[in-house]
Amino acid sequence: MRTEESKDRGRRRIAALLLVALVVYLLDLGSKLLVVAKLEHHAPIEVIGTLLRFTVIRNRGAAFGMGEALTIFLTIIAAAVIVVIARIARKLYSLPWAIALGLLLGGAFGNLTDRIFRAPGVFEGAVVDFIAPAHFAVFNLADSAIVCGGVLIVILSFRGLDPDGTVHKD
Repeated sequence: MRTEESKDRGRRRIAALLLVALVVYLLDLGSKLLVVAKLEHHAPIEVIGTLLRFTVIRNRGAAFGMGEALTIFLTIIAAAVIVVIARIARKLYSLPWAIALGLLLGGAFGNLTDRIFRAPGVFEGAVVDFIAPAHFAVFNLADSAIVCGGVLIVILSFRGLDPDGTVHKD
């Protein structure tokens, strides 16, 4: 049975997860609203010469524009990720895991919002991508958060840290 102190620690980790997710979501949403309002149908903005530009791309598919016919499937995957994170959060006692899952959750919600509310229609919407490094795919802040969260999860897993805070050595 968990002690009251342990329950409080778990609540703090869930609060950290939700705070990270909210910050990621708001930054993603705000950046997309800004670039759509100010940059769509305009010339790209060169941020660092030709190495980094901001340009608006509507992406109905997954990474690198693949799977454009699978928009509904990608929406279901994002919703499933959110459900899995909610289930894991019930046993969350690790701050690094809370941060990693918060990044994933915020990013998934960011792109899911686009897929639900953007044209051409509900569950078929195109994700707004705008960060365009030279010789790489165009992406957004939600994508960055998802990748960073995924990398952090891999590192935590290799280090043997579980979401419940236990450390195992295999």
